[in-house]
Amino acid sequence: MNNRELNGRTALVTGVTRRAGIGAAIARELGRAGARLFVTFFRHYDRQQAWGIEPNEPESLLSELRSIADDVAGTEMDLSQPGSPAELFRQALQRFGCIDILVNNAAHWEAGGISDVRADQLDRHYAVNVRAAVLLCAEFARNKKRNTPGRIINITSGQNYNPMPGQIAYVVTKSALDALTLTLSSELAECGITVNAVDPGPTDTGWISDELRSKLLRESPDGISSPEGIGRLVRLLAGDDVASITGQVIRAQAAGTAALFPKGNG
Repeated sequence: MNNRELNGRTALVTGVTRRAGIGAAIARELGRAGARLFVTFFRHYDRQQAWGIEPNEPESLLSELRSIADDVAGTEMDLSQPGSPAELFRQALQRFGCIDILVNNAAHWEAGGISDVRADQLDRHYAVNVRAAVLLCAEFARNKKRNTPGRIINITSGQNYNPMPGQIAYVVTKSALDALTLTLSSELAECGITVNAVDPGPTDTGWISDELRSKLLRESPDGISSPEGIGRLVRLLAGDDVASITGQVIRAQAAGTAALFPKGNG
């Protein structure tokens, strides 16, 4: 694989808020491969989660990415708002002129089983995990330049392989990305756009306790992914070496019941 195989291309990556997150690892890998980067972050979400966020972490991460990639821009964006996908593409296109790679990494997660599920909880998950991802794909397809390859990569979860009790709203919305990936790959094939999804499994982004880590490793020696490994897989799908692969949901590793645990929005 060429070390600069994405030179001249621009990647839009959502959910790049924490240095330890999957989104950050993906952005680093795409930047190292030569891609220009436009990233989004939303610190309000991570402040509410157990893993938390440092006050200036997104800005620190942007500074780091600028030391890696040729050109980097970012914006704070609440993707749960209906107009956010169009506004995000407006800003990205104004900055770079084109987007060649879209990585739908941002996600919303709240705990809650079937006895606890509520309409507002479902709506919060749907707004980010489904509506925003679909609208971003639509903007990408509408704005793709002719005669250039396009790549859409959705970061999904393990809900179609393993049960995830206690996470009903997350499960039903994230599973929609698997269905979207297959159908959209067919619809956009004639446009030169490949569409794939990556299921990272449980990924060590700072939320895994020592007790949980031991449990996962007992169930499978490969039961925990690294953000860096997911970044490398996305980089491969974003390039030309596997351009014939489309419509696939790629599991980073088979982790058994490890897929019962959330990963957040990176």
